[in-house]
Amino acid sequence: MADTERITTTVLNHIDGKEVPAASGATLTLVDPATGLPHGTAPCSGPQDVDAACRSAEVAFPGWSQTTPARRQTALLRIADALEREAGAVASAEVADTGKPRASFLADELPAVVDVLRYFAGAARNLPGAAAAEYTPGRTSVQRREPVGVCAQITPWNYPLMMAVWKVAPALAAGNTVVLKPSDTTPSSAALLARLASEHLPPGVLNVVCGDRDTGRSLVAHPHVRLVAVTGSVRAGQEIAAAAAADLKRLHLELGGNAPVLIHTDADLDDAVEQLSSLSFYNAGQDCTAATRILVDRRIHDRFLDRYAERAARLRPGAPDDEYADFGPLANAAQLANVRGLLERLPDHAEVVTGGVALDRPGYFHRATVVAGARQEDEIVRSEVFGPVVTVQPFVDESEAFHLANGVTQGLAASVWTRDHDRAMRASRALRTGIVWVNTHGTTVSEMPHGGVGHSGYGSDLSLTGLLDYTQVKHVML
Repeated sequence: MADTERITTTVLNHIDGKEVPAASGATLTLVDPATGLPHGTAPCSGPQDVDAACRSAEVAFPGWSQTTPARRQTALLRIADALEREAGAVASAEVADTGKPRASFLADELPAVVDVLRYFAGAARNLPGAAAAEYTPGRTSVQRREPVGVCAQITPWNYPLMMAVWKVAPALAAGNTVVLKPSDTTPSSAALLARLASEHLPPGVLNVVCGDRDTGRSLVAHPHVRLVAVTGSVRAGQEIAAAAAADLKRLHLELGGNAPVLIHTDADLDDAVEQLSSLSFYNAGQDCTAATRILVDRRIHDRFLDRYAERAARLRPGAPDDEYADFGPLANAAQLANVRGLLERLPDHAEVVTGGVALDRPGYFHRATVVAGARQEDEIVRSEVFGPVVTVQPFVDESEAFHLANGVTQGLAASVWTRDHDRAMRASRALRTGIVWVNTHGTTVSEMPHGGVGHSGYGSDLSLTGLLDYTQVKHVML
């Protein structure tokens, strides 16, 4: 069968409320990670398409920014309802691009996406501000929170729909308009989101342009864009920050993670092994908060390693409709090659305890892998693997644990496992990350911020903090 006969999906841009191909007719081929075969096409948008989308958002901004919070709330609630009604189609779009288990997406990810929309729908009517006050006699000062304008949003391929909603929902709730560019390999669910949203939003409020890195560069550079929000790699964030500086655009960067996990002698080992063996490899480890660097008190290191590796060895990669699959494939061939390269370059003192190999089958599947003996200076420790690979390192005492945990450039998330409340509080202060979990890992809630420090970027998704990132402050004196 020729590749062209396997093409079943045609994704289109969504500009000014209309679905359109790229002006040049150029397309990208979408590949099913579970088979390695083409399944669809998407536009490879050029500067003309980006300009049309940004102009559309600029024209729509005055009207949308002046709508009442109640109107914006209603729109977001209706979009959430539409995603629930079309759950099957949404899952099909996401699964075709990512290869992730369909049941897991429907049970875990889609409800979380809907919750974020409903949270920001409520937040639209409760935008924090400052009370009026007379700081100078006879003059009353008032602080206004106003939308920024046209927001360019660039999202990754690991959670295409979720990351799109994390960006779109607060931006729209605050009264901004959006031009969203999804990853070139996973645009289907974002395009479907825009199509469903178009029934509840004025034309131009939410636009989607599909394309490659050049498309993203055109979007960041466009003069109508006043804020750029991106979830992606550190390299991508650095490039976007440099480009945005030329026009002093505001930035919201959620970049790489390399989460440390600190396990102390008083931790519940059975609970830690059970939770972490799932949370480390969820979504094939393609998660910026994945529990990837496990640091264990040396007195229990070997015992933990044996139990954890045994549990990881039983995890099963599988296709989207495999009901027994614990996780799916890597999202694309390049990411599989990246994971394989990191393992092939392991130094002699590091040991693959379990896994370490790709599956001998079509698609980009890789076994859950546990590496012991790695040192702090090793590439496998300092890099964000973004795959089903976990390192386990011993530490001598609490001080060394903090040193190892903080000894990388990323600072998104961490967890500490202990029954000692004082130790947990010391860890929450000492760990240089935006999130610290105690005796759990990876859970997010709409009401709390999600963001990092260092090379993990700045700005927060979720919560009222995330909403405020999409506003600017104005002082009005009467």
